[in-house]
Amino acid sequence: MKYLLLAALPLLTACGSAPVVQEVKVPVYRSCVAAAPARPTFATRILALDASDGEKVLAIARDIPLHLKYEAALEAVVAGCL
Repeated sequence: MKYLLLAALPLLTACGSAPVVQEVKVPVYRSCVAAAPARPTFATRILALDASDGEKVLAIARDIPLHLKYEAALEAVVAGCL
């Protein structure tokens, strides 16, 4: 019985010490793009095939701000993934 207590003594003292905390980083796949920005309707896409040169130039001029805004939104989404 005396030897049983001596053998159990190290086990009992080990339970009284503080637990060891170890941080483990596990990579988890997550899509970085939750929702893509809505694609605007560009004026050049809805032009008639026989549109005059003036109408084409005006459509392109109307599309430039839309293109820039849409491009900025796409770049912001991609930047969030990095």
